[in-house]
Amino acid sequence: MRAVLISGGLAMLIALLGTPLFIRFLVHKQYGQFIRQDGPTAHFTKRGTPTMGGVVIIGATLAGWVSGLIVTGTAPSASAVLVLFLMTGLGVVGFLDDFIKISRQRSLGLSARWKIIGQGIVGITFAVAALQFPNDKFRTPASTHISFIRDTNLDLATWGVTVGTILFVIWANFLITAWSNAVNLTDGLDGLATGVSLIVFGAYVIVGVWQSNQSCQFLASAGPQCYETRDPLDLAVVAAAITGACFGFLWWNASPAKIFMGDTGSLALGGALAGLSILSRTEILAAIIGGLFVLVVLSDVIQIGFFKLTGKRVFKMAPLHHHFELSGWGEVTIVIRFWIIAGLFVALGVGIFYAEWVAG
Repeated sequence: MRAVLISGGLAMLIALLGTPLFIRFLVHKQYGQFIRQDGPTAHFTKRGTPTMGGVVIIGATLAGWVSGLIVTGTAPSASAVLVLFLMTGLGVVGFLDDFIKISRQRSLGLSARWKIIGQGIVGITFAVAALQFPNDKFRTPASTHISFIRDTNLDLATWGVTVGTILFVIWANFLITAWSNAVNLTDGLDGLATGVSLIVFGAYVIVGVWQSNQSCQFLASAGPQCYETRDPLDLAVVAAAITGACFGFLWWNASPAKIFMGDTGSLALGGALAGLSILSRTEILAAIIGGLFVLVVLSDVIQIGFFKLTGKRVFKMAPLHHHFELSGWGEVTIVIRFWIIAGLFVALGVGIFYAEWVAG
């Protein structure tokens, strides 16, 4: 438990103090954000704001996690390393996307093809590795079972180990792509994606700690409701480090933002959320905990699908937060209300998680 507190606290401190230094560096290099021309006109004033702030979030997360291990004398686990690999790998893809936007003076970065290839390489590597590294209890970080609050009876390996592995890789990469794009779409207003991420990853600290206290591996008299997660406390440490990093970054990212996280941060946070959901065996539950992200994606899907079918639009603009912006809501009002909605989704998800255990 000390590692959870230390990693979260140090990550927050590093992000809080390191972000203004990174802002100065970006300003000196003139690495500023370019704004899409078809967006709300109020966003034109944000042109030139330093971007790629996700570098700070990733760096603070890694530093906080390592510090927690060193202070407590704990060895790194396969689960924690895999989540951080996924987070950092997707962050690199996002960084390349952001850098191309800046260097070529345009609002479009990597082509869709190269973005998919980059995400695919990282995602496939993660998925294959997650089925390796069994511990002394013969548990691997991930399993081929589809999970809700824990593994369900739906096993992708029903048709054989090889087929199961292939299906799991496809399923895991679907989740990774979905979550990374969901956070990316949500990152449209100052502090919105950062604040929602802070709340969601905070929930995964609770989930990891609870699973650790009720683990099938560590309890001598483990009951039928114990959790099969391989390294639950280590996942809680990673989630705490990400939460702390988002907390420190939000100080500078809140409206009016001094820096944007960019695709570097949004893809990294989405990847981390996907990794935590897969390795904590809460793949479906994550859609409830991260319900605000799901709403934003659905608004985009509905807008595109309805327009292709009818030639008309459901929203004034998608994603959803831009619809309210064009409806006259202030940016800060939208962000705070979306934070509240995110908190309600998290409360619902954690409530379901706990109720399932109580109900037996």
